[in-house]
Amino acid sequence: MKNITKEKSCAFYASDYHFEMISLPYISKNMDENNEIVILTENNLEDTVNTLLSKINLKKEKQNKILSLDWSNNDLKKFKEISQKSKENRNIVIFIKGKQNYIENINKNIEKWVVNNNHIKIIDCYDFFEMEEKIDEVAQKYDKVLGTSRI
Repeated sequence: MKNITKEKSCAFYASDYHFEMISLPYISKNMDENNEIVILTENNLEDTVNTLLSKINLKKEKQNKILSLDWSNNDLKKFKEISQKSKENRNIVIFIKGKQNYIENINKNIEKWVVNNNHIKIIDCYDFFEMEEKIDEVAQKYDKVLGTSRI
């Protein structure tokens, strides 16, 4: 698969909450930089992100911005959104969270939907327990690996 983005990163998560904890600092930083954030997820994360944000110390305004992101698993709607934003040359950060097969399919679809790929960063977020045996092999294919302690 050709690399269609300027930057391609990955992360490994142990649970939905863990994914959210890893991604929140990165999401927050990119929001501050006025980048568009899109979360493509194999399962709906609305409940877990609400629970998590209610338990961490973040300004209400920042919590509301994070909650305003679409944490559901509505891929078609999000592909249309990505396509439109890429036509407008917006900087887009796309989190793709799920099993390996889901991540591969979503990446192929992004290639079809995206016109201008120069403003897109993709972060493929793999299920740690599915990838446990091949984490090193997978991580070597990426520019960066996001971790729990730093981004």
